[in-house]
Amino acid sequence: MISSGLFVLPGLAFAKAGPAMVLAYALAGVMVIPAMMSKAELATAMPKSGGSYFFIERSMGPLPGTLAGLAAWFSISLKSAFALIGIGAFARLIWPDRPIDEWTIKSIAIAGCVLFTVLNILTVKGVGRLQIVLVAVLLAIISVFVVMGIPVTKHAHFAGFVDKGWGEVFATAGLVFVSYGGLTKVASVAEEVHRPGRNIPAGMFLAALVVTLFYIAAAFVVVGVMDADKLAGNLTPLSLAAGKFMGPTGLVLLSAAAMLAFITTANSGILSASRNPMAMSRDGLLPGFLQKVSPRFGTPHVSIIATSGFMIAVMALLSIENLIKVASTMKIMLFLLVNVAVLIMRGSKIRNYRPLFRAPLYPWVQLLGIVLCAFLVVEMGAVPLITTGAFALAGVIWYFIYVRRSISRESALVYMVRSAVSKEIYRSELEDELKQIALERDDVVRDRFDELVRRCDILDLDGSVSAEEMFARAAGALSGRMAISERRLLELFRQREAASSTVIEPGLAIPHIIVEGEKVFEILLIRCREGVRFSGQDEPVRAAFVLVGSRDERNYHLRALMAVAHIVQEPNFRRRWLDAANIEHLRDILLLSGRKRDVPPGN
Repeated sequence: MISSGLFVLPGLAFAKAGPAMVLAYALAGVMVIPAMMSKAELATAMPKSGGSYFFIERSMGPLPGTLAGLAAWFSISLKSAFALIGIGAFARLIWPDRPIDEWTIKSIAIAGCVLFTVLNILTVKGVGRLQIVLVAVLLAIISVFVVMGIPVTKHAHFAGFVDKGWGEVFATAGLVFVSYGGLTKVASVAEEVHRPGRNIPAGMFLAALVVTLFYIAAAFVVVGVMDADKLAGNLTPLSLAAGKFMGPTGLVLLSAAAMLAFITTANSGILSASRNPMAMSRDGLLPGFLQKVSPRFGTPHVSIIATSGFMIAVMALLSIENLIKVASTMKIMLFLLVNVAVLIMRGSKIRNYRPLFRAPLYPWVQLLGIVLCAFLVVEMGAVPLITTGAFALAGVIWYFIYVRRSISRESALVYMVRSAVSKEIYRSELEDELKQIALERDDVVRDRFDELVRRCDILDLDGSVSAEEMFARAAGALSGRMAISERRLLELFRQREAASSTVIEPGLAIPHIIVEGEKVFEILLIRCREGVRFSGQDEPVRAAFVLVGSRDERNYHLRALMAVAHIVQEPNFRRRWLDAANIEHLRDILLLSGRKRDVPPGN
């Protein structure tokens, strides 16, 4: 996030909105909140590599997924191109006496792109710790700039704060929106995040708060210390502002910080952007050659070259301002689709959609985010609208020519439509995928109880029945799995119930019996929405866990009872049990339980 959006963009933003560009940065920070909340929810429900592309493809289908994947590729590429433009812009500080026009800046940026392309093809090294150090250094330098700059700002520079009109303020908010493009990128590596339910939302919210405050404070200082005629359109605003109140040392310090930001953003941007077409190629959305890896260097050289070629093309063909607008537009469209994805995932009521973080104020936050994103695109003018339309048209054409014939995954949107038009209950492949994702996310290692649940029979009884009838149905189901007659099992159930009721709390029963034999243990699950009538019980039983084991399994019998006790005490268990659409959904409730597993050490 800390790159050209801070070190280059304030001058262009001031040219459009005047002193109110400070407000535009704040508005952009507020407008990103709905998408941030939506993406945090999706990332904690589906912590898989791919980020927006994965969420949108699974929620809306391959066509929106194709558009989202391409938009993600282009937005990262454009943001990296903008960082390279920043490197070119600083040529004016290196050679202040030479006339540096836009084409000279672009030429330097293109040369930088070629250099970083070669580096990315030759080697990829882990730079996580280095990035942390660089970010800490950048924040420290900007903090010094803000602390020293605020006391010397001139109130007169803020006169006529919104003279250019609120329309320009919102248009400028759209322009600087690209500055917040990195805020939700952590979702792309959600699969590798420890405790994603806590760390992803916390990381996003803290980053949003810290960076928004830095943006607003830095923009305030720039406006307050620089003359309007020198600031408007300037591509090195922070460096020149630092030079005014910190002298040559400040100019050099902020310029060095800016170059560090540009270099790390451009280099890592090419690296990450090139992985988008590689991932889409593996999913069948782009040609297979884009996933080729260099046998010598181990890097996806074809994808890197394609990404860099796109970046060079847009830098050569678009003006600097239009390049920024197109980059912001792509990011805004992605955020719009992310908000739609949450509406669909929740609206589909697909059972195994289990986010660890839920966006508050649903669906109003998502609807507000969609409206704001559409408003920003319209306010930015003709170029973003034309670009968006052309991009969408090209994506749709590509989908029908290439993608449609090779992709058949069912999305949450299709599931929602089928459930609405047909009363037939069916199991979606997406449900199984979401279940597996949840198990991996929660680091669930299956224990013996899980294995018993996976293969056990489940009875879903219609109407209201007596306890005698339930025991008869249970004996019939279990006798087929055990070398014990149905009559003998029914007799044991009767004896156990006569000794003491197996209803442990209103609405819940755990009939458990001891049978002859060795190493025998079975589970049977029973649901009866209308309720099973037990003698002496005011409330009918709607959930029953039947446990049958031999005497040598007595210890495990107790552990299984404890597992059931933990499951039924989970929040909303009874509602989820009664609302489950079919027996597989009932099974999933137990398999996705957050109970502590009885797994031996080392497993």
